[in-house]
Amino acid sequence: MLKAMDAFGGGLGAHGETCGALIGGLAVIGLMYGRSTGDKFADFRMWKYAHELMKRFRGEIANGNILCRDIVNVNWMDQNQVKEYRQGQKHQDCRKLTGRTAKLVGEIIERAAAV
Repeated sequence: MLKAMDAFGGGLGAHGETCGALIGGLAVIGLMYGRSTGDKFADFRMWKYAHELMKRFRGEIANGNILCRDIVNVNWMDQNQVKEYRQGQKHQDCRKLTGRTAKLVGEIIERAAAV
């Protein structure tokens, strides 16, 4: 799964779109509560927890943003900016954001399991 999610980094294939950590968190929620066949409806909890993750990610982690380019302020099409990102503090900040997002997903899942 981790290998499959790798291309979501840099905002969906290094295009600066939706943050890959957020996409990964939504994927986890989908794995837990999404439908397993096309003829069923998704479990309502999937939408509930996905909504919570989106809201809390924006409010608690990414200063109101969900787009990678806005969160890390990198133009992924500019190789110089990408090089600076990889060598500087922005990359470390991104790793911390990813960890905080994983922790948030874990909190949501643990609370959901307790219900």
